[in-house]
Amino acid sequence: MRIVTGLGLGLLAALAGGFAYLRSAPPELLKVGTGYSAKIICSNVFLAGRDADEVLRVDVQAPGHPLLRLVRAEADMAAGEVRTSLIGGIAPARAVFRQGYGCTLLPDGMVAAEDVPPVPEIMPAHVWREAPDDRLAALLNDEALAGPGMRATVVVKNGAIIAERYGDGFSASTPLLGWSMTKSMTGLLVGALEKMSGITRDKVGLFPDWSDDRAKIRLSDLLAMQSGLAWNEGYGGVSDVTRMLFLSADMQALAQAQPAEAPPGSTFNYSSGTTNLVMEEIEDAWGDGAQTLPRALLFNPLGMASAVVEPDASGTLVGSSYMYATARDWARLGQFMIAGGVVGGEALLPRDFTHWMVQPTEASGGAYGQGHVWMADADDGAETGLPKGSYRFSGHDGQSVIIVPSERLIVVRMGLTPSRTGYQPYPLVNAVRAALAR
Repeated sequence: MRIVTGLGLGLLAALAGGFAYLRSAPPELLKVGTGYSAKIICSNVFLAGRDADEVLRVDVQAPGHPLLRLVRAEADMAAGEVRTSLIGGIAPARAVFRQGYGCTLLPDGMVAAEDVPPVPEIMPAHVWREAPDDRLAALLNDEALAGPGMRATVVVKNGAIIAERYGDGFSASTPLLGWSMTKSMTGLLVGALEKMSGITRDKVGLFPDWSDDRAKIRLSDLLAMQSGLAWNEGYGGVSDVTRMLFLSADMQALAQAQPAEAPPGSTFNYSSGTTNLVMEEIEDAWGDGAQTLPRALLFNPLGMASAVVEPDASGTLVGSSYMYATARDWARLGQFMIAGGVVGGEALLPRDFTHWMVQPTEASGGAYGQGHVWMADADDGAETGLPKGSYRFSGHDGQSVIIVPSERLIVVRMGLTPSRTGYQPYPLVNAVRAALAR
């Protein structure tokens, strides 16, 4: 009996010691989990108007790592913040909301984020011309074509919305996270700034610390994902990208510190870190108030009233991943591409810029364009079934804006659709094309 009692006390002591250790020095994987949870819940509560418990259950726990089922969350609506931790208060995280900038994760016990300037007045939303096409209703309601977790589908033809559908709890006014579709917006922002300030795509010597081989990296190499910088974009655990997005107060600093492992232009390596270097370069080139540039140079002229790009705790906009906008406003970016960077008769970009963005790069084997877009016509569309010249904005968990310029067609499809489902939006787009051709 004494032996059993001793073993029980020993086990309790070990558990208590393990718990104390996790409270004082939680592993990075746990902090990634709670940081991710705080950020996602905060943005969905304060930008999209959703219920915190629902977001925790549906967006965080259901599709994610099993450890996320241990996350507990509390939203303080008055303070504009969300706090998360694992059961027992392990690995606490906090995200705060600021009007016009959405939510910012404050890692490692930070109590405040860097101040950001007031956003410009939000101009009235663009009013879409609508021309509903009854041939498409059944296609958008086909669950196999829509895919699991669909939240919004919008079809634009010749500048008019001809069909749209929303998942339960979502509507035309719900801002949705584009994840890496944000990168394409960042590419467009480079063009807008190039037209205004003279910043060039071929600029080298981007950062003072890059006095070695990295001094040869051009801004265009970052945009084409061919910088040669080391980077791990894996999302299954602790990697460069998850450490950047969910543990770092200054995201671009992590990317800037990466060593060169190949000459610029020689290899393709998809990297959210390099996109945040692009955003840092944009903000450095502009100076004070640069965080307002997406609103001033793109969103207001395009009538994208819902669009928000969220900053990190240092104040730099997370141009790789954190743009929220309604599906209709994501379609506006697609329409802007089709129009060659012109809106209302005004060219917001250099004349050749959108054409340059969609030129496939040799380093990517034709899969990626020069300016943060994916090519949807590689191998002459053998894989996608789309015509030459088609391309897409693409984001984590099933976000896509597919653009077919030759048919003046845009299909936005957004949702919560992990890659393990195997879903691709191309059958939906091709079914739409076939219906419109009849």
